[in-house]
Amino acid sequence: MSNTQNTPPTAPANHADSHAIAVRTERRWAMFSVAFVLLLVAIVVFTGLHWAMMPPSRVETIDPTTLHVSGEFIEGNLGTAREADGSVTVRVVAQQYSFTPQCILVPARTPVTFRITSADVVHGFLIANTNINSMVEPGYISTFRSTFNEPGDHLMPCHEYCGTGHEGMWANVKVIEAAEFDKLAAGARRLSCVK
Repeated sequence: MSNTQNTPPTAPANHADSHAIAVRTERRWAMFSVAFVLLLVAIVVFTGLHWAMMPPSRVETIDPTTLHVSGEFIEGNLGTAREADGSVTVRVVAQQYSFTPQCILVPARTPVTFRITSADVVHGFLIANTNINSMVEPGYISTFRSTFNEPGDHLMPCHEYCGTGHEGMWANVKVIEAAEFDKLAAGARRLSCVK
C-alpha cells in the first residue's frame, strides 16, 4: 500500500483577488446583457422604420356583416384602380372559399397597395415569389405595399385552413407592363384579368 497524503485544495492567496475576479465577471455579464437588450431594441427600430411595419394603433376595422353593402369593399370597388398619384390600389375580399376578384391585374415597376379583408373566417393571404404573406381576419383591413419588378403570374393561395373547401381557395396576380396597364385603365374604373 502506498502512503499518499491528501492535501486540501489551495485557497486563493488573497481574498481581495477573488473578489476582484467576481466583480469583473459580473461586469462582463452585465455588459453582455445590456448589449443584448440594445440589439433587440435596434432590431425593433430598424424593422419599424425600414420595412414600414404598422403598429397595432393603426389597425383599421370594418363590419364584416355589411362590407358587401356599403363602403370601399362593395363589389363595384373590388379589383385594381389607378390612383391620382400614379400608384395602384387593389381591393380584395376573402370569403369561404374564394378571393374576389379571382384574378388581379397590376402593373410592373409601380407601387401597389393591397387592401384586403375577410367576410367570414380567418384566411391566409400569400402572393407566391413575393414578400407578401399575412393572415386576414374578419373585421380588420390588412394593408400591404409592394412593387413587382417584372411581368409574370403569381399564385395567390389561402394558406390558413378556413374549412372543408380550403384547398380550392386561390386566386392569381397577373403583372403586366405599365404601358399596357395604362391602356386598360383608361377604359375602365376598376381592372381585373377576368373577362
